[in-house]
Amino acid sequence: MRTPELITDATGLPRWRNLPAPAKLNLFLHVVGRRADGMHELQSIFTLIDWADYLDITVRSDGLIERIDGAGQQPIELPADDLCVRAANCLKAYAGVALGATIRLEKNLPAEAGMGGGSSDAATCLLALNHLWGCKLSVDTLCELGATLGADVPFFIRGHDAWVEGIGEIIRPLDLPELSFWVIKPAAGVSTPAIFKAPHLNRQTKRVDLNTFNQRPLTDRADFGHNDLQPVATELCPDIQAALDRLAALGLQGRMTGSGSTVFAIAPDGGAETLPDLPDGWLSRKCKKVGIHPLANWESSKNVG
Repeated sequence: MRTPELITDATGLPRWRNLPAPAKLNLFLHVVGRRADGMHELQSIFTLIDWADYLDITVRSDGLIERIDGAGQQPIELPADDLCVRAANCLKAYAGVALGATIRLEKNLPAEAGMGGGSSDAATCLLALNHLWGCKLSVDTLCELGATLGADVPFFIRGHDAWVEGIGEIIRPLDLPELSFWVIKPAAGVSTPAIFKAPHLNRQTKRVDLNTFNQRPLTDRADFGHNDLQPVATELCPDIQAALDRLAALGLQGRMTGSGSTVFAIAPDGGAETLPDLPDGWLSRKCKKVGIHPLANWESSKNVG
């Protein structure tokens, strides 16, 4: 991933360039129950990878929040109030900030992928603006704000491998080995609500105790479990199975991530760096695991502006 760069414009206002918003993979995703309000109880492992969107954020003195669509690999038309703008307005209102920001978003992560692209963008906005505006909010407070934007946002704010439970609000740090992955995103997407509404979705996978899981050898943790959403998703989107078949042809055990149409497999060291002859509109990358979010080590009280 690119290295963030802090510069100052002609007016003396600070600007961060190349702020990464990395994708995540769910190494497994178990549906372990359903609450009375209809929300599903999950268990999962989240890890970051080095496929990322990038943001440039410039402080404005007029208090306005503006998003500009930058060049990127995914020319997705985003709504005016996308998660970046909502995150900025949420922080501005909570902290009582008079300043504004121009947010330039380079969109590389595909939509409906199950890789948390929008949530990661929102987390990067919160982390960066907390510093640029001098808010000095703690990580815990940023996570509370992030949770109002999306269930995955707090994970990206904390920015490390994690054991995730509940509806995404329970996040515990986890140690995983260094890994590489083949990641394939078919052109077609899949509807998350349609998956969770399916009557035959398995909602009764046995809960796993984290302490018991931590007794597993480090090298055995990444291929644990399965994705309960995958059988339903492959019925709704046959391209998911076609992508899994591509990985199987390489001798790799693939799995869907999250509730999107992206699939992945642990990649052996060496070997090919590209997957040949993918259908039009498909994307693939060989990605490395990112143990710590590049912005996670910023001190929450530091004002870089």
